[in-house]
Amino acid sequence: MMKKPDLDQQDKYIKALMDISRAITSDLYLEDILKLILMVTAKVTGVEICSLWLIDETTDPPIIGLKASQTIDREYVKDRSLGMDEGVVGHVATTRKPFMVENVLDESRFKEKEMAKRLGLVSMLSVPLEIKDEKVIGVFNCFTAEHHQFSETEINLIQTVANQAAAAIINTELMVKTKVIQEELETRKLVERAKEVLINRRGQTGEEAYRWIQKRSMDTRKSIREVSEAILLSEEI
Repeated sequence: MMKKPDLDQQDKYIKALMDISRAITSDLYLEDILKLILMVTAKVTGVEICSLWLIDETTDPPIIGLKASQTIDREYVKDRSLGMDEGVVGHVATTRKPFMVENVLDESRFKEKEMAKRLGLVSMLSVPLEIKDEKVIGVFNCFTAEHHQFSETEINLIQTVANQAAAAIINTELMVKTKVIQEELETRKLVERAKEVLINRRGQTGEEAYRWIQKRSMDTRKSIREVSEAILLSEEI
């Protein structure tokens, strides 16, 4: 059951936000960060289930799919997705505004009534995952096991948590992209050095040397980087 926010609860909210901030700046993997965010939110607010949905823009049209949940119920955590015009999550992602449901069984937009009955879910708050430029990348859901009218304080807390989750997701994506770019640059440097070795050793042109590396990569089923590294190592022998 959701607790009414008082001074002690406010302190718990602040501590929860601090814990989440530390998690975001830690070395944890994104999946672990998101699970921690969901667990902390559920614990401090007293909700039954928290879940996080992300928009997938690689599909045409885009869809929104379940990414993480703190519940261990197999029915809830199974892979599933909805169109951007479907369900409460689609509505929130499209309107970019929080949406509160006092009874999910009475809400026409809510698509998972059988699951709600089985798990005993009643009220729901759904808020958008927003980043600085006001782009929505997903939706954060909280469910209670009893009828509950979410207070303004609770909505603000959960929206703040959702925005922190969005920041963690974007930061991780940027780090991955940066790592990929760095690896690509390192591979290019290795290939260029390997080409110079072949040019000097075999009297090949730059283009011929690169084709030789490509063929060697295909014949040995090794990456161009691995072949280039082997060429450079052989030069040191």
